[in-house]
Amino acid sequence: MYEEAAALINHATRCVGFTGAGISVESGIPPFRGENGLWNKYDPETFDIGFFNAYPESSWKAIRTIFYDLFGRVEPNTAHYVLAEMEQAGMIKAVITQNVDNLHYDAGSQVVHEFHGSLKKLICLKCKKKYPIQAVDLKKLPPPCGHCSGILKPDVIFFGEAIPEPARSLSFAEADKADCFILIGTTGTVAPANMIPHMAKRNGATIIEINTHPSEYTDEITDVYIQAGAVEAMEKLMEEIERSC
Repeated sequence: MYEEAAALINHATRCVGFTGAGISVESGIPPFRGENGLWNKYDPETFDIGFFNAYPESSWKAIRTIFYDLFGRVEPNTAHYVLAEMEQAGMIKAVITQNVDNLHYDAGSQVVHEFHGSLKKLICLKCKKKYPIQAVDLKKLPPPCGHCSGILKPDVIFFGEAIPEPARSLSFAEADKADCFILIGTTGTVAPANMIPHMAKRNGATIIEINTHPSEYTDEITDVYIQAGAVEAMEKLMEEIERSC
């Protein structure tokens, strides 16, 4: 499988990474869904935009605990670094990620389409001014906008919000142009992100999938399935790519 995947990547003209929660799990970030998912511990309604607007302080307490006390301590893992190395070498052109943890950027990737937004920025719901998280004091909840005194929220999509632009358009554009997609740690259950690999497949792209367990994609569109964790698989894949060059 590694040899076949490496050959496909080496011969691709436009290869794109597509990542989900599984790549960040190995950095210590729990997934939202599944047996050990965050939704088993926290009420998903807390992250509904209607609930946030009605009870911003309550929502922010959970946001701070999960996204900034927990996520703020994690670092990229080898899989993130390998993707960045592959981009620098011209092997892949972009990464589309469903994750909001910013770990692809932290690892050195330059072209990252953050389909669900990023925790590294906050946005004012009133004036739409954005702030880097480092510039905001989260001791006071909800944090106020320094420009208009509106309420700040993480610049990620909550339930009930639309996918942000230009990430949405750029991601679907990659599915239109790419001839190879590398799926890493994504179950294929979250819409509309799960439509992107299907669109790529319809447009002729070869699908390489790396997952610890079969996903919604495995029997439907996957051409090469590597059943392994992201770190193990990306290390071995990069070794095979370098060996075969």
